[in-house]
Amino acid sequence: MSQYLTKILVSAVIIATVSELAKRNNVLASVIHSLPLTSLLALTWIYLETRDTQLIASHTHGTFWFVLPTLPMFLVLPALLKTGWGFWPAMGACLAGTFGLYLLTMWVTRALDIRF
Repeated sequence: MSQYLTKILVSAVIIATVSELAKRNNVLASVIHSLPLTSLLALTWIYLETRDTQLIASHTHGTFWFVLPTLPMFLVLPALLKTGWGFWPAMGACLAGTFGLYLLTMWVTRALDIRF
């Protein structure tokens, strides 16, 4: 149970730090936010709990393919906001678009027989 609480605490502190830092230094917060901190934390927790390097290899390969459909959101969201969209409608449109791109990615990886 204490390892689970440690995971929650470390993850929460990183998220809170980035959101607070963005109010003071958006460039630094953007750099930290762009780091694959969630992936690195998850990989660390998985490794510490399983020591299964093949699981880590498979997981990171899958993560690569599913990062790709999220990238357009980082261009579309600011464009929508700059053209007057409200935050929630813009976020909803980006989530819907990302979901569609996830489906496309699943289809492409299956069609190309890419396994992870």
